[in-house]
Amino acid sequence: MRRPVQTLLLTLTGIGLLHSALFTDTYLRYVKTGLRPVLIASGVVLLLLGLAAAAVRDGQPHDHHQHGDEPTDAEAHAHAHAHADTAAAADDHGHSHGHSGAPRIAWLLFLPAISLLFYAPPALGAYTAARSGTKPVTAHRTGFAPLPATSPLPLTLTEFTQRVQQDRTRAVDGRTVRLTGFVTPAEDHDGWYLTRIIFTCCAADSQTVKIRVYGTDAPPANTWLAVTGTWHPRGVLGTRTAQAALDVQNARPIAQPVNAYTDDLPLTPS
Repeated sequence: MRRPVQTLLLTLTGIGLLHSALFTDTYLRYVKTGLRPVLIASGVVLLLLGLAAAAVRDGQPHDHHQHGDEPTDAEAHAHAHAHADTAAAADDHGHSHGHSGAPRIAWLLFLPAISLLFYAPPALGAYTAARSGTKPVTAHRTGFAPLPATSPLPLTLTEFTQRVQQDRTRAVDGRTVRLTGFVTPAEDHDGWYLTRIIFTCCAADSQTVKIRVYGTDAPPANTWLAVTGTWHPRGVLGTRTAQAALDVQNARPIAQPVNAYTDDLPLTPS
């Protein structure tokens, strides 16, 4: 891969990162919002490296032959031998490797660089969630605070699971709650889950929280819903035997929230 092509690759990657982090929220599909400054800094560095490489190449001094100095006989002889050796090496290795020796597969590096500008890969969703285990819910070390009297009561999927499996006061028993997430079909298409994918840092370390939903047919996969209902009695409430599940009363589509890869309550109106 020639130096101008390497320079173009650096520049395109830098511009793509800056475009994703500064002018769109596409980056939230892959990293947590707190990493935005890191993406911006990385994009600036790559762009500056690309521009610097281009400037050095364009401004590099020509060799002394272009300034009118005549080569000596010894220099001309050495140059001729070097040229012959280079040509022989090229014949031995074939022209398929190019003058720089870089494999053709290196050109595939342009695909992710260009995708940052023109085509963002799809976000994680039901396909990923269906093939990953449910994130273990952290043990609640302190006592649970009393639940407000709001009905329906908005809870995250993690909070609902903790209340179902760890709250000995059984505060969610009979309470109507509202949960938000996207649809993931259950195994063998037997029902469905309300799901959240959570980034600890980025998509590579994502974990899944699922709530089993009863009482309605499965909507299309990846549909974002606000679901209201009550705990589905299975197991002993307040213990690990209780299933994190909901008897649905109402399920209505909502827009995917801005904070889609956390388990926070939606920042957008639902």
